Amino acid sequence: MIEKPFILAGKKLSTRLVFPPLATESSDGGKPNEKITQHYCAIAANPNVGMIITEHSYVDPQGKADPHQISFADDSVIDAQKAMVKSIRNVRPDICLLAQINHAGANTRKLYTGMDLVSASDIKWTRDQARALTVDEIHDLEQKYIAAALRVQEAGYDGVEIHCAHAYLLNQFYSPITNHRDDEYGPQTITNRLRFTLEIIRGIKAKANKNFIVSVRLGGCDYKEGGSTIEDACAAAKLFEREHIDLLNLSGGTCQIFRPGHAEPGFFTDMSEAVKKCVFTPILVAGGITTKKEADLFLREGKADLIGVARALNADPKWEM
Repeated sequence: MIEKPFILAGKKLSTRLVFPPLATESSDGGKPNEKITQHYCAIAANPNVGMIITEHSYVDPQGKADPHQISFADDSVIDAQKAMVKSIRNVRPDICLLAQINHAGANTRKLYTGMDLVSASDIKWTRDQARALTVDEIHDLEQKYIAAALRVQEAGYDGVEIHCAHAYLLNQFYSPITNHRDDEYGPQTITNRLRFTLEIIRGIKAKANKNFIVSVRLGGCDYKEGGSTIEDACAAAKLFEREHIDLLNLSGGTCQIFRPGHAEPGFFTDMSEAVKKCVFTPILVAGGITTKKEADLFLREGKADLIGVARALNADPKWEM
């Protein structure tokens, strides 16, 4: 079943298998180098893969997650990105390519950025204290996300993915664990918690080409007491659908890429199944899935439309179904 094509916002994916974002932490000054390019070319050469979403790239130096993270923060990176996209398409002209954009917020180190950390609230997520963003700063960052997405488009990608998962900045606004604000971006309602992300989506949709795919990776559930819930993820999905996003990629929230106490294949599929019942937006899910049998089962059971396999493909780009 995973080998069947899928139409995503008018773009034909040759299969339903996705290589989701997985950080290589090996860029040269924020630009993709030959090592990174060959990494994605090797994945693209696998005919089983229908779509690649490249690793998270920062939209502002203050939100750099590691010293060697890829950047979409300024125009100087566009030529290197164009070259990488061209190389990947030389291997697979039909591959669907998205680039993920991100701001780490409190989930980084001053050692990496050289700047003070910022977040939804005054919190200490790493060893460094972060301060709450002002509303003006939020609006400024929204413009940086939008500008980054337009650079993604200029570089030749089919679309962009907004990273709102894994305890990074937008997820810090979404999660009640890290959002203690008392304004319109506070935790009082799901709309408030997602206002930052929703405004970014609207800005990208207003300025990007009509056929440019917009995906959101949502850390829909924290799987922790007092955190975001599967019910929140369903409510969030409905809000995103009203903004006409093209894909919802579900993962962990402040628990990041793993679910506490779970290591079975598809450990986020309880969330993806619930969300899929709430919306028509295509759903992508990853998490511990390593075989075609597992992927087919989750597709047959209606737990997702697309399946992400990251670590197995990263270990063996020739991974076979």
